[in-house]
Amino acid sequence: MAGEPIVLVVEDEPAQREVLAYNLRAEGVSVVTAASGDEALIVVQETLPDLIVLDWMLPEVSGIEICRQLKSGAATSKIPIIMLSARSEDTDKVRGLETGADDYITKPYSVAELLARVRTQLRRVRPSSVGERMEYEDIVVDLAEHRVYRGGDLVSLGPTEFRLLTAFMERPGRVWAREQLLDRVWGRDIYVDSRTVDVHVGRLRKALKVAQAGDPIRTVRGAGYALG
Repeated sequence: MAGEPIVLVVEDEPAQREVLAYNLRAEGVSVVTAASGDEALIVVQETLPDLIVLDWMLPEVSGIEICRQLKSGAATSKIPIIMLSARSEDTDKVRGLETGADDYITKPYSVAELLARVRTQLRRVRPSSVGERMEYEDIVVDLAEHRVYRGGDLVSLGPTEFRLLTAFMERPGRVWAREQLLDRVWGRDIYVDSRTVDVHVGRLRKALKVAQAGDPIRTVRGAGYALG
């Protein structure tokens, strides 16, 4: 879809590459992929993505070398790079960042955390594409400040409830099945019981009941939940 930010995922493990691509697309991001460093360099020249998620351990040419090449190129030096690595030592993290990576995530990682890091980087380079502010009736979500207001009053939310509300705000009126919310908020590679969704929806409802405001979240029997 036109206007969507483009993210390049460079990962040689097919299953992991597909998990990342699926979850990024669920965030409304256009995804291109590469299985090697050489392929990544070709894709970058053809597509010029807004962000690159780059695995350190790649066949033949390492992610570190790809990062170094991209950051030294005039046309690619400003593209944010999030480095993924099984290397957890501080020296490795420092090496990755000194090579030019804008962020560094150690494997195994939470897909939800990675998506949050992606959103942070995209807000920096493409603020209009990800949106700084979401509104529905008297509810306002300020993505830049990570704050929620209802009727002008500040609402205190935990990180999961914040992600849950953001999903609802993106598609007001849409009925979300529990499994869809699990994929969207927690990530497909994390096992969470579907009843957990009910618990967090309950917490979100309680938090949003400020002053005399009613419950904005509708339960659709046998189907799931919807905002409005």
